[in-house]
Amino acid sequence: MQSTDLGNKESGKIWHRKPSPATRDGIIVNIIHNTSDYHPKVLRFLNVAFDGTGDCLIAGDHQGNIYVFDLYGNRFNLVQRTAQACTALAFNLRRKSEFLVALADYSVKCFDTVTKELVSWMRGHESSVFSISVHASGKYAITTSSDTAQLWDLDTFQRKRKLNILQSVGIQKVFFLPLSNTILSCFKDNSIFAWECDTLFCKYQLPAPPESSSILYKVFAVTRDGRILAAGGKSNHLHLWCLEARQLFRIIQMPTKVRAIRHLEFLPDSFDAGSNQVLGVLSQDGIMRFINIQTCKLLFEIGSLDEGISSSAISPHGRYIASIMENGSLNIYSVQALTQEINKPPPPLVKVIEDLPKNKLSSSDLKRKVTSGRVQQPAKSRESKIQTRILKQDLTGDFESKKNELPDGLNKKRLQILLKGYGEYPTKYRMFIWRSLLQLPENHTAFSSLIDKGTHVAFLNLQKKYPIKSRKLLRVLQRTLSALAHWSVIFSDTPYLPLLAFPFVKLFQNNQLICFEVIATLIINWCQHWFEYFPNPPINILSMIENVLAFHDKELLQHFIDHDITSQLYAWPLLETVFSEVLTREEWLKLFDNIFSNHPSFLLMTVVAYNMCSRAPLLNCNLKDDFEFFFHHRNNLDINVVIRQVYHLMETTPTDIHPDSMLNVFVALTKGQYPVFNQYPKFIVDYQTQEQERIRNDELDYLRERQTVEDMQAKVDQQRVEDEAWYQKQELLRQAEETRREMLLQEEEKMIQQRQRLAAVKRQLKVKEMHLQDAARRRFLKLQQDQREMELRRLDDEIGRKVYMRDQEIAATARDLEMRQLELESQKRLYEKNLTENQEAVAKEMRADADAYRRKVDLEEHMFHKLIEAGETQSQKTQKWKEAEGKELRLRSAKKASALSDASRKWFLKQEINAAVEHAENPCHKVTAVVSLGRGDLDTDTHREKTIRRPRRKMAIYKPRRQNAEETSPVNTFVLASSIARE
Repeated sequence: MQSTDLGNKESGKIWHRKPSPATRDGIIVNIIHNTSDYHPKVLRFLNVAFDGTGDCLIAGDHQGNIYVFDLYGNRFNLVQRTAQACTALAFNLRRKSEFLVALADYSVKCFDTVTKELVSWMRGHESSVFSISVHASGKYAITTSSDTAQLWDLDTFQRKRKLNILQSVGIQKVFFLPLSNTILSCFKDNSIFAWECDTLFCKYQLPAPPESSSILYKVFAVTRDGRILAAGGKSNHLHLWCLEARQLFRIIQMPTKVRAIRHLEFLPDSFDAGSNQVLGVLSQDGIMRFINIQTCKLLFEIGSLDEGISSSAISPHGRYIASIMENGSLNIYSVQALTQEINKPPPPLVKVIEDLPKNKLSSSDLKRKVTSGRVQQPAKSRESKIQTRILKQDLTGDFESKKNELPDGLNKKRLQILLKGYGEYPTKYRMFIWRSLLQLPENHTAFSSLIDKGTHVAFLNLQKKYPIKSRKLLRVLQRTLSALAHWSVIFSDTPYLPLLAFPFVKLFQNNQLICFEVIATLIINWCQHWFEYFPNPPINILSMIENVLAFHDKELLQHFIDHDITSQLYAWPLLETVFSEVLTREEWLKLFDNIFSNHPSFLLMTVVAYNMCSRAPLLNCNLKDDFEFFFHHRNNLDINVVIRQVYHLMETTPTDIHPDSMLNVFVALTKGQYPVFNQYPKFIVDYQTQEQERIRNDELDYLRERQTVEDMQAKVDQQRVEDEAWYQKQELLRQAEETRREMLLQEEEKMIQQRQRLAAVKRQLKVKEMHLQDAARRRFLKLQQDQREMELRRLDDEIGRKVYMRDQEIAATARDLEMRQLELESQKRLYEKNLTENQEAVAKEMRADADAYRRKVDLEEHMFHKLIEAGETQSQKTQKWKEAEGKELRLRSAKKASALSDASRKWFLKQEINAAVEHAENPCHKVTAVVSLGRGDLDTDTHREKTIRRPRRKMAIYKPRRQNAEETSPVNTFVLASSIARE
């Protein structure tokens, strides 16, 4: 098998020599990916998928590195670094160079393997995508997560449909049926539906499986023709459904080793027209078994318990199987190599049976015929004896060669040569070699029956004596020791069995069956005669070690004797712990590579060699504690030197003291059932077992009696406590009764006192109430009085405010009147000026008229002197009468004007007094009557003035009298009345 490490290379060859896969495992190449950083680590592959041709596959690791492996061209290429783990892959798209990858961020991306560029980025899932199914045409793809499935168009990379379900149901898988347009959806409640891809119309639903074989489906596989559906889950049963008839037509039961099925896939065949007959079943033990679903026969299997398979993919043409191993590597298998034995031509159907010769042959003649294959006559000669002897030698050689042959095609002699050359077996194949050397039968059924018996009573409290930090390791150790105790009763009382088994349990903690069988094989072969002096250490074995040590290093043995150090101190601690306390893990594995490859006496010789190689520090030890510390702790010792010393001792030790003369050769465990182990003093063990059983029974009886006594004592104590409690309760009740009686008397006295105090309080309250009522009444009266006083003060304030406002108004009015008076004075001056001017103009006009009139009169007088001279007397009388009438008219007019003026003044004074009184009562009252009266007076006076003035234009001799301020009072009265009205 070839192995290729990708390292940091981005491209290269997959294999460097032509692969020749063996029939046994069929592995073409093993591909690993180790980093070459300062701290190297293994990058685990997570997913793998083939393309449509089947000659190329794509694989992604947990850091997002995606490689393309061309099996036809023997090349690999790093096509993408996504920087996050991939959860699913698909490589059978319509465009051959493109692939789909689902990433840990719930997205799906499409990349091109040639250009190494991102083609599309599809989002929409809210949980991790664990499956990608591509339609046969490569046009559509279905991505499935635990809560939804989405249908994508790979031409536009757009989502066409989305399948939403209840969270309580969950999706197991949604995928296309091969070479059809049907989508199959499988849910966690075992319901399976078939849908039309284009319309998403539900075509049918498969019925529920029978209750007798009902399992929860986890994984599914469909044949290439889409007719048969295989379903499996956490069971060793497989259900085969006929999708055409829509019914369950077969239930296949896998071997008992299979407890759960992790993956299913049909193996394509070029000649079966798509009706695949071989189904690959990957179970929980990491082994993928290929069975014929028609004959129900196991054809071949890949993977092993040590190198289990995590997931697999089969090429479309059925030539390759790509498996991701549990250690993170990638194995490529050749199906042709795996099926080489199956595809052998059948034997000929026609066989010829020859008649026997008439002469009867003796048994020796028949044996010779079988041996040589020819019919010979018996001949007693030396030559025949020589031939017989040579035949015996050949048989012995054949026997030796068969003796060295191991399972799985290994040879013990070759392994020993390899071991002596390299000092240890390769770490990768160590467990495989050990299983071959020990010839482990892997009796699953027998081991399961031991495990089913449960934890042995001797190891129920194992964690108290051996407090192991890892709970898993403690649980595995407890199960292994219990299985050993159930296998043979002596192991339940063997005190050093946990020390002996612990390193193997720690090494094989993930495979308890192998761990148990390795320990059992070790006990049967390398622990021979250990239990003959049980329960004491094996004195006979320790004597063998002491004899060998005495032969090879007397000085060291004498040093032990001088310091009273026996073999129970310098040999037995190494044996009972199988050197696990004094060696590191690597040293211990290297040592047991040699122990398992040699005679069982090799272990005893190792004890002697360890002491001899440590003789310098041991000779310097003088205290027993120092010796004890030395053989229970790691020391500065080269294990390679010890192993070489062991081989030297094996060769140079005399036969009479050599342990191999006293120990039997290696005997493997029997297949099917484990052998009976009774190599111990049965009577002692039985007696000890009986004694332990008796002691256990006595202890149980004692415990039961003690429990009974304790129960009775508890009951007595409880009864005593109850009695004491009852008496105390009665006493307390009596005391309480007396206390209550005293309390009642005190309460009665207190009640009487309280009643008296209550009556006094009532009286006081009544008096207080009366005082309060009187005080309230007085307070109410005072409040009323205060309110009235406040009202009076408010009225006084209002009156004062009004008086103040009136004074302010009067003052403002006075100021206005003064201003008006000043204005009137100025107007009066103006009027007087105008009047003077008018009077002067009138005087001028009158003078002119008078002059004209005088001239006219003079002319008339001159003209009439003569006419009037005759009647001069009569004319004088007439003239005097007219003057008297004019004087009388003027006097009457003056009296009338004086009377009107006096009446107006009296009326104005009366109105002023009334207005003042009314203003005192209502300051805002507007006196309109005065205004109208003043206007009337003004008009009257003006009319009078006009009446008086009018004759002045006609008569030059008349001049009206000037009036004083009181005579112009109508105007002043009008101004005052107007100001009051405005306020």
